Amino acid sequence: MQQDAETPRDVEAGSGGTTQGTERTNRRSILQVRNLEVSFGPASSPVLHNVSFDLRAGERVAIVGQSGSGKSTTIGAILRLLPGSGRISKGQILLDGDDLAAMSESRMRSIRGRRIGLVPQDPMSNLNPSMKVGAQIADALAANGLRGGADIKRRTVELMSEAGIPDAQRRYGQYPHEFSGGMRQRVLIAIALAGEPELLIADEPTSALDVTVQRQILNHLQTLVDARGTSLLFVTHDLGLAADRTDRIIVMSEGRIVEVGTPAQILLAPQEEYTQRLVAAAPSVAATAAATVAPSSSVPAAVLNTGAPRQVAVEPILCVRNLRKEFRLRGQRGSLVTAVDDVSFTVARGTTTAIVGESGSGKTTVARMILGLENPTGGEALIEGKSITGSNASDRRGLRRRVQPVFQDPYGSLDPTFSIERLIDEPLRIFKVGGKQSRLQRVAELLDQVALPRTVAQRRPNELSGGQRQRVAIARALALEPELIICDEAVSALDVLVQDQILSLLADLQQRLGLTYLFITHDLAVVRQIAHNVVVMKSGKVIENGDVDQVFLAPQDDYTKELLGAIPGAAFAS
Repeated sequence: MQQDAETPRDVEAGSGGTTQGTERTNRRSILQVRNLEVSFGPASSPVLHNVSFDLRAGERVAIVGQSGSGKSTTIGAILRLLPGSGRISKGQILLDGDDLAAMSESRMRSIRGRRIGLVPQDPMSNLNPSMKVGAQIADALAANGLRGGADIKRRTVELMSEAGIPDAQRRYGQYPHEFSGGMRQRVLIAIALAGEPELLIADEPTSALDVTVQRQILNHLQTLVDARGTSLLFVTHDLGLAADRTDRIIVMSEGRIVEVGTPAQILLAPQEEYTQRLVAAAPSVAATAAATVAPSSSVPAAVLNTGAPRQVAVEPILCVRNLRKEFRLRGQRGSLVTAVDDVSFTVARGTTTAIVGESGSGKTTVARMILGLENPTGGEALIEGKSITGSNASDRRGLRRRVQPVFQDPYGSLDPTFSIERLIDEPLRIFKVGGKQSRLQRVAELLDQVALPRTVAQRRPNELSGGQRQRVAIARALALEPELIICDEAVSALDVLVQDQILSLLADLQQRLGLTYLFITHDLAVVRQIAHNVVVMKSGKVIENGDVDQVFLAPQDDYTKELLGAIPGAAFAS
């Protein structure tokens, strides 16, 4: 049920739980959205329905919801940047009394950047790869009225420094590819703040970043907006993140606001069924709560397995011994970089082992060597005592039937020109398993196993949702009845409810089929939900290795403690 936007509840906890947070919610409204309706096409039904809320001066408000809930359409309407035939068909968007919905496009251009700034989601899509970073920030300053080459360069360097980019004078002349993901995101923040806006809209600004980098970026962004008194509209699918970073949370579903409240009210006492489902599915909230509860058994069980804890088998299916991988740097004769350095661990049959670490930790390189896609510089990986890395081509082919991958991006890992039936059938054809009719029957069985209707067999990937596509990727991985499945960031591209469904599916398949998983991820919250054992990597080395309860409740290494401390939502663990 939508609450009165004029009378938000008192802030009780989280970053909004301070006196400062309460003061923010008592200030004048800078943005008033009233009965907003958005439609696509002249005769189409609205996709946004009577959306109303206020944002006060200096206040931080989050809009949360799964894909298709209307979050992005709402901010697109506020910025008057709706795609295609999208139009505001009803309502008002008042920025300090000026109705953006009725404003001319020429006047709206003077609003964007100067009065409303935007930090978009993907820096690589929003930065020109052929243009120096400093020049891109300088363009934003020039567009917002700053004149004089020397003044623009000086202010550009200042903005880069304020956004947390070290050695800004030197990095002014570098290109986006020379920056890390976190530093590229800081460039977007600098561009968004170039016009000193009254309102900053952050659209999933850290969804592609590791938790520690995410925390650094958001801490810095929060410091900047607080210092300027800027209002923040934060769009995210992560409830834990929203709770940590904002004074109020607006929950959207199917184009409607279904609940509004403080972080404490939304996370600890949600009123609407949809909000309750979001909270229950939020991995960051579940992980921080679980980390405060002592283990009930010395044998860990994946949190998603709701039955009695399974006894973990001691027989290892995978042994990784002293694995090492060096890469030669291009254009630098004799220069080597060590991506994986003396990595050893085992994976017991029927369990899930997660390899976690930040970008560049070496976890994906380890996975690629286990899959036989990279040759190690030293060491070996063995499946039931047979070396993947030292085997001949014939043996490797047999081993690959027993080890299958599920990759991160279901858009990129499925050929868009193939039908779903052909995609799932492909491993069977490559390994010459069965005849045509038996393969078709196997495809039907696999669709049943991943809870997809058999009618999707003749459809193409673009006709399916992201969650359905990932179910197809899992079905394809199961086709050859492998013993080990390597999931490389397999749920990081999915929103929270779909992610929860996929994790539940993986846990169910493990219980029914006795599967073993090696789960590669940067998200410790997801690890807490699905893993039995955890291998923590940093700079190519294993720095901690143990069962999930041991690592979460009694981490030994400072880096592991830092990763755990960066999981959002800790203030609301119960």
